[in-house]
Amino acid sequence: DVQLVESGGGSVKAGESLKLSCVAFGGTYSSYRSYCMAWFRQAPGKEREAVAAIRRDDLTAYTDSVKGRFTISQDNTTKTVYLQMNSLELQVTALYYCAAGPLFGSWYRASNYNYWGQGTQVTVS
Repeated sequence: DVQLVESGGGSVKAGESLKLSCVAFGGTYSSYRSYCMAWFRQAPGKEREAVAAIRRDDLTAYTDSVKGRFTISQDNTTKTVYLQMNSLELQVTALYYCAAGPLFGSWYRASNYNYWGQGTQVTVS
């Protein structure tokens, strides 16, 4: 099985930046290469929502609210996915999850993803 471990969350002030990381452990390299990777977030009292996704050929997708401020990237050699978050706003406070799934075309659907990390907290004040 694949295990996803996120890091990089923290408490920052509005306007500052954070960079989240997600490392995939387990599984084979070929299976890892078959997945698309995504970041989701869930704020208290709200549903989990897709933030960004990246395909193995570096094709990316973003939810409208983060376009221009967040950047998803990956390092396939280390099986790591990043989320650079700039100009952070109060409303992005949430628990951020990394996920791996097979279908980039359904990147925004949580049901697409087979594997999830435990989450890393981002708090903007």
